[in-house]
Amino acid sequence: MKVTNEFLIPFIGLKLGKHQFEYQISKAFFEHFEYDEFESASIKVNIVLEKKNTMLELNFKHSGTINVPCDLTSEDFDLPITGDLKLIVRFGETFNDENEDLLILPIGEHQIDVAQYIYEMIVLSIPLKKIHPGIKNGTLESDVLLKLNELSINEQENQDNVEEHLEIKEENTDPRWDKLKKLLTDK
Repeated sequence: MKVTNEFLIPFIGLKLGKHQFEYQISKAFFEHFEYDEFESASIKVNIVLEKKNTMLELNFKHSGTINVPCDLTSEDFDLPITGDLKLIVRFGETFNDENEDLLILPIGEHQIDVAQYIYEMIVLSIPLKKIHPGIKNGTLESDVLLKLNELSINEQENQDNVEEHLEIKEENTDPRWDKLKKLLTDK
């Protein structure tokens, strides 16, 4: 991913205390990460950076919608997502981002790139199974659902036909078998 100045936060000139940053994320943001799991996105990200003498605390929060296909019907719908992330930034000899909650920047660094953290926070807030809300409340009208309903009706008719056939067969049984059945029930 190429680094864009939009997601670089220069903290060297900031006073001690809390500072707020706001970003509007669209599908173009995810194209930089080669992530194309959804059609469109409209997500608002708020970052509160608290600058202290020896460290920085970043609190990320996001809310918005992404347009994704339903896992059951393949119909596109807007899925609301929300999430948050906390990150502590300390200063040390070398860059280290092995811990997901702690980032160590080299002493003398004057800015932090938050794009990767925004990306991870949003992608991890997307549920594994995406089901159209119209399926849950029964209001979704789609070609796939209509075909499934048609097939389930045909299946019910087939089941009824099989049951009728079995009833007819039972009525036309040999009387010798009836005597044997009576032996089984007399036990």
